[in-house]
Amino acid sequence: MHERERWQIIRAMLKERALVRMADVLRATGASEASVRRDFAKLAENGVALRVRGGLEAAANAADGGYKARTFEASSVLNIEAKRAIARAAVDLNEDGESIIINGGTTTFEMGAYLRDRRLKVLTNSYPLAEVLIRDSQCRVALPGGEVYREEKLIVSPFEDDATQHYSASRMFMSAISVGELGVIEGHPLIARAERKLLARARELVVLVDSSKFAPRGSLVVCPLSRVARVITDSQVPRAALEMLREAGVAVDIVETAADASAAA
Repeated sequence: MHERERWQIIRAMLKERALVRMADVLRATGASEASVRRDFAKLAENGVALRVRGGLEAAANAADGGYKARTFEASSVLNIEAKRAIARAAVDLNEDGESIIINGGTTTFEMGAYLRDRRLKVLTNSYPLAEVLIRDSQCRVALPGGEVYREEKLIVSPFEDDATQHYSASRMFMSAISVGELGVIEGHPLIARAERKLLARARELVVLVDSSKFAPRGSLVVCPLSRVARVITDSQVPRAALEMLREAGVAVDIVETAADASAAA
């Protein structure tokens, strides 16, 4: 198959999904991995798409703030090693018996695997995380009432007076589209509103973001940096982002991934 034909196939795939992975294109075209890598590089160079960990993302999707186009499934394959290391460190902050809040997101979802042997009270608006905790842990689980958003895997209530208003937590764990000087950023107004409601029920906010989340995305400020007690991120975090957080008085935990350990060895 000629390069031009592969490009047409990749463009068509980008219109149908938020993230096109190498394996998707290999199956669709029968091309070699080296050819597809060159295709990805040229499409990115021409501004058609953006290279991201895990594959290729349409440039228009990223310009739109990355939220509406990127589903839970698409986001879940990005920076997965960093997300798991961050999630493990987040769980280690808690003592059994505490009440916590975990918002919906692909990084916070990874906390489920490390909560299996813990006994906490967990309020979450992520129904995949709730399912994991109900099935595989000893944690007590609470869900807010509301509408199910299938692509984002969230339960969001349109009402002010819902079950979350009767919950009190020692800390909330939140993922985000991005973190910047203005604070924690989201891209969907309903999601940002839901997160603000959950945040009002927690004494401390811990933000879980891999190093890619310090690039400008989204337009809705969920909360300022002054509300953030701690950020957990990976070793690729930009130096400017570290300085920004520390100047704002935010504690920063930097986790080591399997790739970091291999490089050190």
